[in-house]
Amino acid sequence: MSTPTRTPPRLLRVRRITDLTPHMRRITLAGDALAGFPTGTEGWHIKLMLPQAHQTEPVLPTLGPDGPIWPPADQRPITRTYTVAAYDPVAGELDVEFVMHGDNGPASSWALHAQPGTAIGVAGPAAPALFQPQADWFLLIGDPSALPLIKAVLGQLPASAQGTVLIEVPDTTEIQPLPAPSGMPVRWLSREGRPAGESRQLLAAVQALDWPATPSVTLAGENSQVVAIRDWLIQSRAVPRRMLYAVPYWKDQQTEEAYHQERHRIMDELEALAEEEAA
Repeated sequence: MSTPTRTPPRLLRVRRITDLTPHMRRITLAGDALAGFPTGTEGWHIKLMLPQAHQTEPVLPTLGPDGPIWPPADQRPITRTYTVAAYDPVAGELDVEFVMHGDNGPASSWALHAQPGTAIGVAGPAAPALFQPQADWFLLIGDPSALPLIKAVLGQLPASAQGTVLIEVPDTTEIQPLPAPSGMPVRWLSREGRPAGESRQLLAAVQALDWPATPSVTLAGENSQVVAIRDWLIQSRAVPRRMLYAVPYWKDQQTEEAYHQERHRIMDELEALAEEEAA
């Protein structure tokens, strides 16, 4: 895990709101506290700290010698894990992209009602390696929640890169421009409104690919899909763990609180696989 020098959570404010698709909203954050945010961290994880229902601004934890010191439970911010979409140190702007689903969830609700000046806390960033640059072929797989990650990887690959990008969206209205090297065709798969947790379109598309023996794979999105694709890649394609970034971001029909423990179990499984390979 790459982690910059530890800094306290930053209190930022909305500067700009841009709707990319009917259900994808980019919110640009700014503020004096953004100074020193590390560059080159597009695609990395951040923790968003949201106010509780009775608050207009979040009460952020302070940084103690042994980690964060949280406020009392009735003041503690609601936390959600998101991705750095873009950071511009010259403009002093941090972009975060939200999959919008109304008031169904604290982060989506915050993004729905946010206006210029609305406050939010940001902690991080940190991330494992997003891809393996020494590979000869790159496979990027995800859903709308993974688009900031996929954009970040595409932005770091050379123009000569070879590979494939597979993205599943709820319907065709969620397709958006996605610049990619000419040797990396982008294929959009539409669920046509069917539940994400039941879909196996991405898995079938991966299974149908004709690809080199040792690609770099970047995989993120809905839990059941990530786990199914990860297991097939390891068991049927023998993709080494060191060549695989596989992170479940969310689980269909579950809140982040309910999903927290399961997500950590899955990440622990991946770490164990990596240790077995290195032994």
